[in-house]
Amino acid sequence: MPYFDAASAAPLHPVAREALLASLDEGWADPARLYREGRRGRLLLDAAREAAAEAVGCRPDELVFTPSGTQAVHSGVSGALAARRRVGRRLLHSAVEHSSVLHAAEVHEAAGGSRAELAVDRTGRVAAGDVAAALGPDTALVCLQSANHEVGTEQPVEEVAALCREAGVPLLVDAAQSLPWGPVPGGWSLLTASAHKWGGPPGVGLLAVRKGTRFAPQGPRDERESGRSPGFENIPAVVAAAASLRALRAGPETTDEAARLRRLVDRIRTRVPELVPDVEVVGDPVHRLPHLVTFSCLYVDGEALLHELDRAGFSVSSGSSCTSSTLTPSHVLRAMGVLSEGNVRVSLPYGTDEADVERFLEVLPQVVRAVRERLGVPAAGRETVAATAGGASEEVPPEEAPAGQEPGGPAGSAGPAGLVVDSLGKRCPLPVIELAKAIHDVPVGGTVTVLSDDEAARQDIPAWCTMRDQEYVGERPAERGAAYVVRRRA
Repeated sequence: MPYFDAASAAPLHPVAREALLASLDEGWADPARLYREGRRGRLLLDAAREAAAEAVGCRPDELVFTPSGTQAVHSGVSGALAARRRVGRRLLHSAVEHSSVLHAAEVHEAAGGSRAELAVDRTGRVAAGDVAAALGPDTALVCLQSANHEVGTEQPVEEVAALCREAGVPLLVDAAQSLPWGPVPGGWSLLTASAHKWGGPPGVGLLAVRKGTRFAPQGPRDERESGRSPGFENIPAVVAAAASLRALRAGPETTDEAARLRRLVDRIRTRVPELVPDVEVVGDPVHRLPHLVTFSCLYVDGEALLHELDRAGFSVSSGSSCTSSTLTPSHVLRAMGVLSEGNVRVSLPYGTDEADVERFLEVLPQVVRAVRERLGVPAAGRETVAATAGGASEEVPPEEAPAGQEPGGPAGSAGPAGLVVDSLGKRCPLPVIELAKAIHDVPVGGTVTVLSDDEAARQDIPAWCTMRDQEYVGERPAERGAAYVVRRRA
């Protein structure tokens, strides 16, 4: 069964498996002890630290191992902010950072600090000029991922690092997604990563703090890992993580594999819009990770799509609200302003067979078509969707009409207020499907107002307008949920 979710967790690297099994017999003792078994454990830990530091591009004494990448981020953010408390308490981070950064920022804000979110463009990329404009004398820390975990877009780390260095502000880089493909460029101050992203065992994170960076570890102190990560080190897992990371950098194989996977991803980026109508491929087409591609399908339930792909033998992930326990769209897709419904993230692990990618491209159109048909939407595109109009539009009583809008005329007609579509109580993608059905029932210049209490509608209706070249007028409060107004352009 093809596994296409390496961005969540990569399969265990063969070198990691061998190192893990071997070190279980050698690295079980306390490395802080002076007897033979302890010294053996210390040698393994030190060797692993040297290997990991070489791969990261820092000194061994600048790097510590943590129980996870998330813990590394939390420790890095809190330690850097605490050390610069006298300078200021303002934290800058991009709108598309991993949730671990966002959660750390929430804790900082709750404790009396402040934070500012840096916007991204439609590809998910931060503008270095925006960072320069946001840096101020009270800025304590800047957080910027090296590459996005959902859409693969690479960030201008080198430019931002230069700006931060000039301003005297430390930069923390979350390198969880990019470190398997090479060291992070630029003069970053702190760096975090997670072993299960590159084929190491889960439960191992990295935190690097460069010399000269002010850092004050928070929480109870411990004599282990320079006081930055308390608790007994999991030496077998650490050894396996470092061994697999070193193996990825040992020769030209990684560069060759990255180029091969990039070609496969380029094929997916090109072929999916050709094979499946009404698809938006998101993320930067050039400045991106080599193995990751994300696309969203109009008029598709994301959860149903993932289930059908799983039944067809493909493991992929999604940022759709339909697949989330929170029932809210991905904050990354929301910040980019792109479609969230029917979202699919494909991230290819090392060694992915080209034949599996070709079979995925064969299966995907059938799966999308089947899901759309179950929702009452033929898969032929906008014209077919519009032709199926009926039952979505209705007269709205005066007390339910959105503010500033007159009630509509007879059901299915375009009166002074245009058509009103009642999608209350319906989840994605039904509000967008009903909008697509109704838009051709109003003349050019007329409006369709969609009533919806689904959070995803706030993101997906404007995204639909961009894809369909219709005008998104805006959102108005309604008795329940919100009213989203769209004007027909064509």
